[in-house]
Amino acid sequence: MSDNELGLFLRSRREAVTPAEAGLPTGPRRRTPGLRRAELAALSGVSVEYVTRLEQGRDRRPSAPVLAALADALRLTTAERVHLHRLTKAADGGLTCTGGAGPTATVRPTVQALLDRLEPAPAVLLNRLSDVVACTEGYRRLVGPAGLLDGTPPNLARFVFTDARARTAFPDWECVADQQVAALKQGPGRSDRHIAALAGELALAAGAAFTRRLAEVPGLPRTTGVERLLHPDEGTLRLAYEILDLPADDGLRLVVHLPADDRAAAALDRLAGRRPGALRALAG
Repeated sequence: MSDNELGLFLRSRREAVTPAEAGLPTGPRRRTPGLRRAELAALSGVSVEYVTRLEQGRDRRPSAPVLAALADALRLTTAERVHLHRLTKAADGGLTCTGGAGPTATVRPTVQALLDRLEPAPAVLLNRLSDVVACTEGYRRLVGPAGLLDGTPPNLARFVFTDARARTAFPDWECVADQQVAALKQGPGRSDRHIAALAGELALAAGAAFTRRLAEVPGLPRTTGVERLLHPDEGTLRLAYEILDLPADDGLRLVVHLPADDRAAAALDRLAGRRPGALRALAG
């Protein structure tokens, strides 16, 4: 992974904030996307030189007041502020919150009961390595024919980067690949030896398609959105997704897919052998 995750994250967030959002005038001759370093410095009350040092990785331990000022200026969400804090702690090289423990591979009974009640919706539990820990039958019907569940254990990141079928299964493969890398880099990231081992495996197997993203894609994947999946029998389906973290389960996250349009709703009903309308498309 990049050895300057803090700088990468700060730069990506700076480039994502428009001058208008920050209350600054928008000029016609801006070559930099988002805010300039000087504008971020002015908004946060720190020097341009210090912002530059942070982004270049020459200073990786900013004080809490500086972090708070930068977070305010960059309009970070609560999740992004937590991630920023974790990145500064990782720079200390101390113990991580996982303590070297392996990724979760079991499901608590109440979480399994929740998963059972999500039928017939496609839903999956992933651990911090993106291993498939458990899933609904609806998820099996949806992704099984594409080969995603063939591994032991099935692993979404490994499928995306090492299985040739992934580029057919995901028409928007580039975006899906970005999100998989972002998921691996959140939380303890490179300081987690299990994630580091998987990253080494994927770097060897996928080469630049993985290593470039490892160096350039910041952490914090999107937690909601729409993605396309090509099902061998039903064609290309548009699926909305929501990702819910389970804090009590050491990195487990629940991903629930819902039909994004009537065509996808009808296809999921057919796959489930249910009457039309069992899974209704989201409005809008």
